[in-house]
Amino acid sequence: MTKKRIYVAYTGGTIGMQKSAQGYIPVPGFLTECVQRMPEFYREEMPEFTIHEYTPLMDSSDMSPADWQHIAEDIRSHYSDYDGFVILHGTDTMAYTASALSFMFENLAKPVIITGSQIPLAALRSDGQTNLLNALYIAANYPIHEVGLFFNNILYRGNRATKADANGFNAFDSPNFSPLLRAGIQISVEAGEVNALGHEPLRLTPVTPQAIGVVTLYPGISAAIFDNMLQQPVKALIMQSYGVGNAPQDPQLLASLRRAIEQGTVVLNCTQCFKGKVNMGGYATGNALAQVGVVSGHDMTVEAALTKLHYLLSQDLSQSEINNLLETNLRGELTA
Repeated sequence: MTKKRIYVAYTGGTIGMQKSAQGYIPVPGFLTECVQRMPEFYREEMPEFTIHEYTPLMDSSDMSPADWQHIAEDIRSHYSDYDGFVILHGTDTMAYTASALSFMFENLAKPVIITGSQIPLAALRSDGQTNLLNALYIAANYPIHEVGLFFNNILYRGNRATKADANGFNAFDSPNFSPLLRAGIQISVEAGEVNALGHEPLRLTPVTPQAIGVVTLYPGISAAIFDNMLQQPVKALIMQSYGVGNAPQDPQLLASLRRAIEQGTVVLNCTQCFKGKVNMGGYATGNALAQVGVVSGHDMTVEAALTKLHYLLSQDLSQSEINNLLETNLRGELTA
């Protein structure tokens, strides 16, 4: 039986860093050397894989929409040559990249798994070996045809994942959607669907940088902050509201939002709660937002909301079309 072939795109991040006098730093070629010294990656059960190291290697804190585009184009250029893809990435913005790629790719018929580590692969007690080993094995043997994020033995839907712990190995969570797969003593598929490798033509929608504001409500917030945030060239605003989508019934705040929406700015309402969904019809404070044209973010993570806005604003769509698509489940990112 022919072994599956997996393409590994190493963008940067902790997993491939080397210790130096200034702390851990990315070093070209170091990750590939580390993997080559680990025989478990070359066991008979493992797929064949090719590691492509990006130049320069990047800290994920420096990632931008241009990097999402670069990664997506890299996968597209190798799409016909491999059975699956693993992206090695820093943890800080891993959920943003996973969410962005999920929207950019349509007809994805091969698994794309993003992973990394909290401790470098070459260091004692690294979680990188387990994460990379499992990501390769799962991509080859459990082809779930979507963008996933694998960390600490769990494969999450990429656009449902969020970084939940800065220090622990269990760095990610998916508060509003079950894991796609768990890799315990047995590997169990949960919300994911394992399919034969498909042959649908892959479609990639380019994403360009967009002016998007994000503001978190707090008691006593001034309407002037919204006036400042909603100045052009801002095209959209994500408002992280209270509970199920509530905001102060401040006439000046509501007037500011109404003016911006009437001028063509998209305002998306996401809850600042870790778990749960927006329901602006539940309370008068939320209903007032709906009345001025604020759009519900349902149970999207802020990472999914931001990258979905980038995806939609990068296309030639009207404000009403964008509003409708924000509330439409495109890639499993929300529960309607």
